[in-house]
Amino acid sequence: MDLTFYISAFVTLFVIIDPVGLTPLFVAITQGMTPRERRAITLRATLTAAILLTMFGLLGEAVLGFVGISMAAFRIAGGILLFLTALEMLFERRTKRREDQTHEDRPDPSVFPLATPLIAGPGSMATMILLAGEAEGNLPMLVGVHLVMLGVLTIMALMFVSSGLLERVLGKTGINVVTRLLGMLLAALSVQFVLDGLRDFGLAPV
Repeated sequence: MDLTFYISAFVTLFVIIDPVGLTPLFVAITQGMTPRERRAITLRATLTAAILLTMFGLLGEAVLGFVGISMAAFRIAGGILLFLTALEMLFERRTKRREDQTHEDRPDPSVFPLATPLIAGPGSMATMILLAGEAEGNLPMLVGVHLVMLGVLTIMALMFVSSGLLERVLGKTGINVVTRLLGMLLAALSVQFVLDGLRDFGLAPV
């Protein structure tokens, strides 16, 4: 029974966090950075996401409720922020800004948009709340849920670290094409976040 629960939890979190889908996005966001910079960004993003997901797994909706924020409002805010990132990817603003900046001035994408809302977004946070709720106060099961989450993040981090190989295979032109394609997908995903939030408020059709 417990093994089935953990397998289900792993599959659910793996699909929601989607390390396979995030890896080419990570390549696009960190385009032009050195392997050392990418490793540092991967570490910070993974640790930040792990802390956020752990908080939501342990404290649940009380985290948002404490500051008076509903999950619906969180989805809308995350969608808007993600849409701004998508615009930068579509119109090469991120790349052009990097070219005009020195090494020290480059923005750090580890917290936003990687850690949140891409890794620890509304979907993965809500999933942690639901999985922790399934434990129903059973401490070993609750610990198991968090270990499963850390396992998924570890797989994602390993894929991020090895993403340089994907960049070499695609080349500069391929990366530019993928960046625009993923920017379009990100834009659609961000709109979906907003629609989900509006639907929770009863302002959009089901």
